[in-house]
Amino acid sequence: MYERTTRNIRVAVKAAYLDDLSDPDDSQYLWSYTVTIENNGQEPVQLLSRYWHITDGDGRVQELRGPGVVGSQPVIEPGNRFEYTSGCPLPTASGFMMGRYQMKAASGEAFEAEIPAFILESPYEQRMLH
Repeated sequence: MYERTTRNIRVAVKAAYLDDLSDPDDSQYLWSYTVTIENNGQEPVQLLSRYWHITDGDGRVQELRGPGVVGSQPVIEPGNRFEYTSGCPLPTASGFMMGRYQMKAASGEAFEAEIPAFILESPYEQRMLH
């Protein structure tokens, strides 16, 4: 599990390769990732939007932006957490993702909560040892 804390907001990510939904012969690889966002602060926060920076195994970058996550802009009370699962397709057997959430505290203050970089690995990745 990968995790990062920004301004008392802990973001933890766990990725899993989905072999049964992937087709390596057609260069289609799919992962699920589960994100847990935990509010360890003193006031409620709302997740307004997301930004993802996705890099495939050949170094190609895709940037995604959008409101909320999985159709929701959750308010997370102090001491509570919000968890969701989504997916990421790639044309290569490996890659990595990182990003950030635009958050708004109950006080009206806007800030970004960092999403830690995490690796997308499949059993089809060719590793070279030096």
